[in-house]
Amino acid sequence: MKPRLIVFASGTETGGGSGFENLVAASQGGTLDAEIVAVVSNHANGGVRERADRLNVPFVHFPAPWGSEDYRTIVSGFRPDHIALSGWLKMVSGLDPKITFNIHPGPLPRFGGPKMFGHHVHKAVLAAYRACTIRHSAVSMHFVTEEYDKGPVFFKMPVNVYSDDTVDAVGSRVNNVEHLWQPVITNLVVHGQISWDGQNPNSLRVPKDYQYL
Repeated sequence: MKPRLIVFASGTETGGGSGFENLVAASQGGTLDAEIVAVVSNHANGGVRERADRLNVPFVHFPAPWGSEDYRTIVSGFRPDHIALSGWLKMVSGLDPKITFNIHPGPLPRFGGPKMFGHHVHKAVLAAYRACTIRHSAVSMHFVTEEYDKGPVFFKMPVNVYSDDTVDAVGSRVNNVEHLWQPVITNLVVHGQISWDGQNPNSLRVPKDYQYL
């Protein structure tokens, strides 16, 4: 039986959700051997809902407040083996950190934390690049604890930044790398090849031949 995966993806009121759709595509004969049992968004009729309806994936609207009990209630209804945050912009609490993981559009830990998402990350990265304090951006993946972007990082893929870049150009390049690698690394997580005990960052385990920065 395939591992069961639930995806949390905020999107916007008019768009978003491309990462979620990319995971669905990968699960249908691609690089992700998993069953996506549902997608959750804080927008009732946004881009994520449109994609979910088109892809025949069960959709859950998750409005405020986003409390621990609310998270647990939603997740328990679908009995997932893992929980993937893919552009989910709300603080997470109450979920098992051993099975909950996130993709972040910048180098962690420096470019993480509250309000550091999307174009905010790319703007900060571009400023740091122009100040010569970093040489590239990155796509990062990490397990989720109850502190923003503080869980163990298990994947970083560098993304080039150039002196004449705009914030949108950096964002587009990062998004392309996210779509390439997210299903691949997600597959390693849902099949137990990347794991931790949920408490000690030093317990992080990755495959012997796995390379990450």
